[in-house]
Amino acid sequence: MYYERTIEATLRSISQTFPVLIVTGPRQVGKTTLLNRMAEKERQIVSLDHPTIRSFAKKDPELFLQRYHPPVLIDEVQYAPELFDYIKLYVDREKHPGDFWLTGSQTFHMMKRVTESLAGRAGVAKMSGLSNSEINGTHLPPFQTDIPALLDRLKKVEPMTISQIFSRIFKGSMPRLYENEAVDREQYYESYLETYISRDIKDLSQVADEMSFLNFLSVVAARTATNVNYEALASETGISAPTAKQWLSVLVSSGVIFLIQPYSNNALKRVIKAPRMYFADTGLCAHLTRWSSPDTLEKGAMDGQFFETWVISEIYKSYLNFGKQPPLFFYRDSNRKEIDLLIYQDGMVTPIEIKKGSAPKNATKNFSVLKPIEQEPDKDAIFSGTAHLKTKIGTGAVICMPTDIIPIDKKNWYVPAWII
Repeated sequence: MYYERTIEATLRSISQTFPVLIVTGPRQVGKTTLLNRMAEKERQIVSLDHPTIRSFAKKDPELFLQRYHPPVLIDEVQYAPELFDYIKLYVDREKHPGDFWLTGSQTFHMMKRVTESLAGRAGVAKMSGLSNSEINGTHLPPFQTDIPALLDRLKKVEPMTISQIFSRIFKGSMPRLYENEAVDREQYYESYLETYISRDIKDLSQVADEMSFLNFLSVVAARTATNVNYEALASETGISAPTAKQWLSVLVSSGVIFLIQPYSNNALKRVIKAPRMYFADTGLCAHLTRWSSPDTLEKGAMDGQFFETWVISEIYKSYLNFGKQPPLFFYRDSNRKEIDLLIYQDGMVTPIEIKKGSAPKNATKNFSVLKPIEQEPDKDAIFSGTAHLKTKIGTGAVICMPTDIIPIDKKNWYVPAWII
């Protein structure tokens, strides 16, 4: 069974605008499958995963492009960076939209060459695993807390119980697990880790010890939905803090985790600067942290971390699927006051708290820390050029497990997690 991908419209738009379409993302999220389905009959398809073809592309890139001439889909293009200069020459000469479709799961290798050779010539889209709305067939737009829009969402989706959500969290978002129910989840993720480490990680000079890296990956999984602390990561894995920083950057650039940056505004004091990290695929995270079933995960010590990771990853994906950089931040100050998520766009900050319960009390208590950013600037601020710091505060939301969208007060609402 194939699941339609929301990002398809974005990819078609890029292909109609740029000579080169580049689709990045972690391994096995469906990049090649989607582009194969989108490809017209005359488009050639070639994968550099094949050693002989990869060698051909590296040794004679010019002849390679004569053999596999545009329109062409080149899969795992990062294995032959020699191609990029010749692709540049071709698109500068022909100037034809959609000539090259390129995919790559090793973003850290590929994007440097893209920046050097294809700046202004390539449109880049980040692809993730299946979103909840893709699995449900609803293909919802980027998440916002606009209440009329949320009420419209409510009409399109089927309610989910907390057990159903944790079953989805435990299973993860990899298309293969949904397209073929016979695939064994545990074997799949073991194979995934083997492929990721043997193909992607061993090529990186900063990762010399594969077993230490796997241990590091497991420690990061146990810390999903927490602030990045390189000293703590280093201490738990027996490596140096600089190495922990390097290895975490590898996980970010290969799409295994993503970082949410802290929100900063000069009107807010004592805000911490460390980002917060989340696993992109909750199934892989659950596998690495050794949870054996959805039920034990739901009742376990990490239930809140996993629920928050799933909610934020779903919101994150909802923006990526429309070709947008997710405008997501969080708040934490030196007084340990936190807001799980802030959506900041169009001069407005929207606070969001994430709780596993059905109607958690006092969930919006920390939203008041944002009040200084909404105050009218005084005359001195206007003349000193700081008036632009005034920001509106949007409709707040507590994403949890109510049966409906329910008002908490005039500014804040309970929002069901299953409508994301």
